[in-house]
Amino acid sequence: MNTTDVLVVGSGMGALTSAALLANKGLKVRIIEQNWQPGGCTSSYWRKGYVFETGATTLVGLGEGMPLQYVIDKTGIELPLRKLGLPMQVWLNGGIRVNRYEALEEWIAEAERVFGESGQRAFWTECFKVSQFVWQNSLRQLSFPPTRFIDVLASLKHFSFSQLAHLPYAFLSVEAVLKKHSLLENKPFVDFVNEQLLITAQNHMEQVNFLFGAAALCYTNYSNYYVDGGLLNLVLPLVKYVEDHGGQIVYREKVESVSRTASGYRVQTNKGAYETEYLISGIPVNNTQKLFSRGSIALKTKATMMSEQLNSAFQMGIGFVPHRHFDSIHHQIHLSEPLPETGSASIFVSLNHPQDTDRTDVSGERVMSVSTHLPNPQHRLIDNSVVEKAIIKVLIKHDFFKPENLKVYHSSGPKSWQKWTGRQWGFVGGYPQYLNIKPWQMLDCRIDGYKAYQVGDTVYPGQGIPGVTLSGIIAMEKLRLDWKV
Repeated sequence: MNTTDVLVVGSGMGALTSAALLANKGLKVRIIEQNWQPGGCTSSYWRKGYVFETGATTLVGLGEGMPLQYVIDKTGIELPLRKLGLPMQVWLNGGIRVNRYEALEEWIAEAERVFGESGQRAFWTECFKVSQFVWQNSLRQLSFPPTRFIDVLASLKHFSFSQLAHLPYAFLSVEAVLKKHSLLENKPFVDFVNEQLLITAQNHMEQVNFLFGAAALCYTNYSNYYVDGGLLNLVLPLVKYVEDHGGQIVYREKVESVSRTASGYRVQTNKGAYETEYLISGIPVNNTQKLFSRGSIALKTKATMMSEQLNSAFQMGIGFVPHRHFDSIHHQIHLSEPLPETGSASIFVSLNHPQDTDRTDVSGERVMSVSTHLPNPQHRLIDNSVVEKAIIKVLIKHDFFKPENLKVYHSSGPKSWQKWTGRQWGFVGGYPQYLNIKPWQMLDCRIDGYKAYQVGDTVYPGQGIPGVTLSGIIAMEKLRLDWKV
């Protein structure tokens, strides 16, 4: 039977973060991936001469005090990154275009131009201040949420009065802070905030607490990046790092059950069995529970969300010939009427960087990924062709391409997501933020109270690549605290 120090289930960004950091500490790491390439929802795939993103398209988390920067600094991994000048444009109903500038003063001036001066400066100044606090403290409180005495001791070591002063924001919704600044009657702004929150917090302003909401709304005020060739090239350097440090990744192998042994775990796959001392689950906690229950292990947490609380996505991949210059590669388009079949109020569009020639076979052509939320995916049956036609109509209306320049397109829904990632019901984007779940009530990464740990967007919900990267760091830190690794 194959043995290893650490077995990692799945190869998303959270899983690969833990794998790389544990390999850095000298542990032998084996990664089991059910697909034919790594990355999960942070990856890319080739089809009909174009490279499309599988899910995530935006990249933040670099810079002082940010999670991805932490991984780079610890490992020395180099990533092929381009910094974006304008992180995003938002197209409001009525044809108004909003430039989401990185510099705070530039952004406040733009917000005042579009939404009126009343309340904007005060709201965004407070929002950015809180977002800075969140990121500055995310790497200081790596035993969060504290569920053991050792966590409390580690938390107290890094306690500050600033943390205490910001505690009330965990009890306030984004909606409450808008009300504080007399912005709830500003409907265009309320719509803008709600659709922006969906991108990173996976929910609307009445459910997102302001600690997470501030970070979600201000992520364009931090450096945004693009990876040439697609986000697969973000995860491949992490895989290589693990392999260079004595580890291994196995593809097209699916974990079927996990059971306890005297010193760790026995992991049964469709191709054999492994024994490991430590286990990292990079798949959603919904899926993890099934693996452990098949091995008759009682899990510490059963606080899983059901389909009606979750989102899947409808996504299109489009290849086209551009006829104009784009100021940004990321766009959110608000819809004048709900999208057929999905009921969505907006779509998100990501283009390849104009200087990236690695994502199309034909020189001069470009590629875009288009996505929108699809709530309660368990029983959703939609007519893809109806949604495709509606999205293409919107893109032509907003001059993203001319009808004759559309070269190829395809789409995917919950069933495709479930097949690609194995996620229950095909839900993506992770657990949404809910106001009744305070930061200290998030799922602890300790799965069974022993040597298994959970990472990904179900333990650190709704914050994209920075959030799942942070989940991998936290799991590594708790494993180190528990077992003095």
